[in-house]
Amino acid sequence: CVHTENCFIPTSEIIAVEETELNKKQRNLGKWQKMAKPHAFTVYYVKKTRNHRWRCSDVTFWSVDEHLCNQWIQALKELLEMQKSRPKQLLVYINPYGGKRQGKRIYEQKVAPLFSLASISTDVVITEHANHAKDNLFEVNINKYDGVVCVGGDGMFSEVMHGLIGRMQKDSGIDQNNPKAPLVQCNIRIGIIPAGSTDCICYSTVGISDPVTSALHIIVGDCQPLDVSSVHHNNTFLKYSVSLLGYGFYGDILKDSEKKRWMGPMRYDYSGFKTFLSHHYYEGTISFQPAKHTLGSPRDKDSCRTGCYICKKSEQQLAEQHKECGLKHEEDAEEWKVIKGKFLAINAVNMSCACPRSPKGLSPAAHLADGSADLILVRKCSRFDFLRYLVRHTNQDDQFDFSFVDVYRVKSFQFTSKLLEDNESNVTDIGKKRFGQFCRDHPACCCNIANSTWNCDGETLDSSAIEVTVHCQLMKLFARGIEENCKNEAACSQSCIEQLL
Repeated sequence: CVHTENCFIPTSEIIAVEETELNKKQRNLGKWQKMAKPHAFTVYYVKKTRNHRWRCSDVTFWSVDEHLCNQWIQALKELLEMQKSRPKQLLVYINPYGGKRQGKRIYEQKVAPLFSLASISTDVVITEHANHAKDNLFEVNINKYDGVVCVGGDGMFSEVMHGLIGRMQKDSGIDQNNPKAPLVQCNIRIGIIPAGSTDCICYSTVGISDPVTSALHIIVGDCQPLDVSSVHHNNTFLKYSVSLLGYGFYGDILKDSEKKRWMGPMRYDYSGFKTFLSHHYYEGTISFQPAKHTLGSPRDKDSCRTGCYICKKSEQQLAEQHKECGLKHEEDAEEWKVIKGKFLAINAVNMSCACPRSPKGLSPAAHLADGSADLILVRKCSRFDFLRYLVRHTNQDDQFDFSFVDVYRVKSFQFTSKLLEDNESNVTDIGKKRFGQFCRDHPACCCNIANSTWNCDGETLDSSAIEVTVHCQLMKLFARGIEENCKNEAACSQSCIEQLL
């Protein structure tokens, strides 16, 4: 077999192999014009470009020997069949209303042709109302699918995630309202085709918000475990979170922006500016359990990358801890740390929360699958200092290097506001004992007008008093984490050649 260029592709990144009919123009090129009837096949493969972007490329091979050509086609197809992680049947949910209302068009024009090329069968559901996908996941025969794909933004992903995790717990007889219940892991992967106002989860797990790149990760069967936090209030399940739980600044932005949906994505900028000017702080107590099983720390600058060593080792150490100690609440209570204060923002993130505007995210060294969340406490400070902190999210400087910012790696935490405690609102008995009394060092004033709202992955929570637990690698994505950028492409090519040889 002959081809026109040198091309070295690992089998895992071949998309499809097809027999090719050469047209007259191709057959008249060079030496092929001397052949009576050249035979050919085309290999479609992943081509990696800059900034984590993937594209489908192809290379065609010609041969005068039809039998030899067919042997190559058969051999390559058998190699692809051996890639057992690849999906063959997918359930696809498309949100036609999210973002710029382009979800259906993006899927049909950019994604569906690639799935067809890779011989992936799909059942497509166009969602018609909120929670359509979530409710549908409780009814379908989930076992017939190799994965679930959501076309939309972070809100659409959250809906599919809640449906899938909820279905798994229901089928296993797990009560989601019990905050101490060990949840059953989801082995069915979720794929995200970004088409929303915010695509933070896709950006933080793939490195780019690009529908074609995400589709190719799904086709080659990539798998990235993901931590999920469960949020409870008074033994009642509220939500699952995979990216941001934010009280104060980010909660106020969400609450204000919900009233301005008519503005589209611009509403976040408007509400953010308005919330910054208001400069409200909120008084309360946060109680957390340090994640002693993790190898890293929020300030170690050791970013989570493909095949992350810290995630793998942290998972092993957490499993060993559970095996040795079990879930002994008496021992757990001794490990909790309590902090009281006045906060402009309380943020808990399971991932970096990177996005195009903030390439490093809220916590640059947060890990996707280490069984922990990074808890960021921004205490009361001047408006100028808070602005300095916010600006750090857009540059390379250490955003935790302020006297009014504290960051901790935790595996669970609880929060209640001073206002709720003063009103003797219901908080768990454990929480009351652990939190103790609040500081009452100042009279009521304009700085503490009312409670803030918790922003849970872009959705508001009904209660400000919450209990949060991180569940290590509860679910899986069709992704591979963010790959290291290759600084020397020539060296990379040489390495690839050596591996093939």
